[in-house]
Order: sequence, then C-alpha cells, then structure tokens
Amino acid sequence: MKSMIRYLRGFLYDIRSNIRDVWGISDIMSKIDEGKDDEMITLKSKREIESMNQSGSILAEIHERLRDFIKPGVTGLEIDQFVENIIDEKGAEAEQKGYQGYEYATCVTINDEICHGFPRKEPLEEGDLVKVDMVINYEGALSDSCWSYAVGEVSEEVRHLMEVTREALYVGIEAAQPGNRIGDIGAAIQAFVEPKGYSVVREFVGHGIGPTLHESPSIPHYGTAGRGKRLKPGMVITIEPMINTGAWKSKMDDNGWTARTIDGGYSCQYEHTLAITEDGPQILTKQKGE
Repeated sequence: MKSMIRYLRGFLYDIRSNIRDVWGISDIMSKIDEGKDDEMITLKSKREIESMNQSGSILAEIHERLRDFIKPGVTGLEIDQFVENIIDEKGAEAEQKGYQGYEYATCVTINDEICHGFPRKEPLEEGDLVKVDMVINYEGALSDSCWSYAVGEVSEEVRHLMEVTREALYVGIEAAQPGNRIGDIGAAIQAFVEPKGYSVVREFVGHGIGPTLHESPSIPHYGTAGRGKRLKPGMVITIEPMINTGAWKSKMDDNGWTARTIDGGYSCQYEHTLAITEDGPQILTKQKGE
C-alpha cells in the first residue's frame, strides 16, 4: 500500500509539474538557452518551491538530530534506521530507497569514500569522517542534502578539510545568482578550494531536482566562469562539492555504488538543495544555526 501511495504521489507531482501556468499550478517546461537543444529544465512555481521547502525542512531537522546521534560505536545501519524512523514519523518517504535497486534510506560514506557508501554493521571509530546523504519525498516534493560529521575528536587534517568543504558549499551558493551561468558556480568553488591544496571531485556533480530525483541541469563543482546554461528563477538545483585531500580521481568498489579516492585520502562533502529566485538563491534544506 505504501509503495502505491508513493507511486500516486509521484504521478500527481509529475502532472502538476508539467501543466502550464494557466492552471495556476506550475511554470512551463522551459528550454534554457545556451545549452543542448534536447535538454529540458523544469522551472518550478512559487507553490512548488514552497512544497520543496517543507520537504527540505524535514531533511534539515534530521541532520540537526544526527549531530548528537553520531558518535564512536554507532554503526552505519543504526544511522540509517534512525533516519528512516524520523522520516516515517514526519509522514515522509525515503526517496532513494529502491532507486535503481538501492536498499537504504541513506548513504553513509566514511573517510576515503567519496559518495554512495552503504550503511553497514561495523561501528564508527573515534576520528572518523562520516558523510550522511539522503533524499526526502514529502507529499511528492523532493529535497536532497548531504552533511559531514566528525566522529568524536578528529585530526586537524580532517577538521580543516571539513571547514574548507563547508565554506566551498556557500561559495558555490553565492555564485548561484539569477543571470549567472552554471560555470560560475564550479569556477567559484574550484578557485576557493584548489589554492588551499585540495582537489575537487569531477566524476560526481550536483543536479536539478523535482519532480524526479535527478533532473537537468548538471552542476559541476569545477569549470570556467561565464560558461554553461544561464540560471533562471524557478530552477531548483543541488550544489554538493566533494573535496579530497589528495587527487580528485575516484575508483569504484565491487558493489558498483561506492566511490572512493584513488589514493586513500580523505573526502568530504556538504550539500544543499536551493531554488533560484529573483532575489537570489534560496536554500531549501537550511539547518538551524546556518
């Protein structure tokens, strides 16, 4: 029954997101200039952005509650169950569970793992760097956010990487102004990170979101200013820089999901979902204290 409700919500949201504004529900499916002719980007209405903001508020609260939950001895599976319990409590759904066969409500990615780590039974250890990524579906509206957590006391190397990566996220968000181009986001992040001796992951990027999990456009966290599609009000995207202490290249685990650094160095990630508005970027997954 729950899967049927989820299907119907997604179906209705798909319809809502493609009806023209004459119905007062959604903006048009718009071709964005200076890009591939066949790439379509969904411009969201104010009503849809507000729905996604409600979804994002649930996601933000989960990350806030994880601050006290994550500690040495806790397992990735316990983190995943903790998150799923809150999702159920809020009447929402874990959008990524079942996505292309993925079995969990979260990705729990540790130390040299870059992204898409499986929650597992081994306990976290003092000094670990853990990244928890999730996508929330609340009444058909999606939100996506990854956050990094220090497990107990971490080394200065890890602490500094976390600080730089988090700041890189906000540098990218600040560049996501209406009228700017997608390349401005990546160029700003790259220019901030690389002089500090870190590298920016290339193989995994941000993306549009809503009504489905991964939509156009792709949002690289590196690149050239002034290039790419122009940012327009109504676009909803994720910015999610993955920053490494060593080389930017990755290798894939045998599970076909988990990517890790090619040289064993640490990798850190922070991610927000944001809407492009006439007044600038609006963070939809903003946590208390940001």
